[in-house]
Amino acid sequence: MSPQDGLRAMAEHAPQAEALAASWVEHFRPLAMRAYTLRRRIATVVVGVFAVSLLVHVTFGANGMVAYRQKRTEYESLKKQIESAQQENDRYIQQIQSLKSDGKAVEKEAREQLGYAKPGEYVYVDATPVKPAPPLNHSAKK
Repeated sequence: MSPQDGLRAMAEHAPQAEALAASWVEHFRPLAMRAYTLRRRIATVVVGVFAVSLLVHVTFGANGMVAYRQKRTEYESLKKQIESAQQENDRYIQQIQSLKSDGKAVEKEAREQLGYAKPGEYVYVDATPVKPAPPLNHSAKK
């Protein structure tokens, strides 16, 4: 088929296509006129729906205000935990430095932690009741 044949076929069907287009225009003209007269109301409704959906997304979306407040609270909590851990770290560093350089600190730790005493000293132990050991033979429970 040559290009001239295609043009000729299109020219032969042109009146039918024009008639079909004219019938569609006449069919949809009342709807188009109604939409044209209501265009401001339609635009207002579309803008309103868009604004409401944007507000809902900003408030409750993945990165909305609700999520922002939760993340902010979590941030503040983690910040406090970091500060507390840093203070504890500083205390340990200070304690390590004093144990490295001060003999009295070493002596104090040996007395408190290990219960050591100098020759001639007595160590008093608190008489708190110790938990009784469970029986070795489980048949005693029967």
